[in-house]
Amino acid sequence: MTKTLNTLFVTMFGLGKLPKIPGTFGSLATIIILYVLFHILNLSSNLILIGLMIIFIFSFLAVATHIKDSENKDPKEVIIDELIGQSIPIYLYEISHGTEKSSDEAIIFYCICFVLFRFFDIVKPFPVSYFDKNFKNSFGVIMDDVCAGFYVVLSLICFMVLSSYFI
Repeated sequence: MTKTLNTLFVTMFGLGKLPKIPGTFGSLATIIILYVLFHILNLSSNLILIGLMIIFIFSFLAVATHIKDSENKDPKEVIIDELIGQSIPIYLYEISHGTEKSSDEAIIFYCICFVLFRFFDIVKPFPVSYFDKNFKNSFGVIMDDVCAGFYVVLSLICFMVLSSYFI
């Protein structure tokens, strides 16, 4: 029973078991979940942060348990790391400037975050590649996606700063 619940958690309720591009589907599910939480249910950003922090902390144990007896220390079905990494730029966007975001603006921004996150998660620039190659455990599985999420944030900040000079 515990193993089944753990598998459901790390595969985002079985989404990671899809035969093709499970990480992409995990990222897509994340932006849909966060859109619903922020824009349809209008949950408090503090409540969402607490939920994301619980998922982040529990993920280390859950992923470690899932890969313990496996030769593959970063199996494709583990996509809870996509939820964590994809949540970083979206959460920071939602709390930025303390202003209300329109649903249309949010959808555009979420799509940009999705594309950038998938790019950095696939290309794996340093230090994403460092965590991916050097830590064959739950820490490496999760931290490469955390780094990819922060690359999205950095990219968007650079774009905003540069565009302010030209617009």
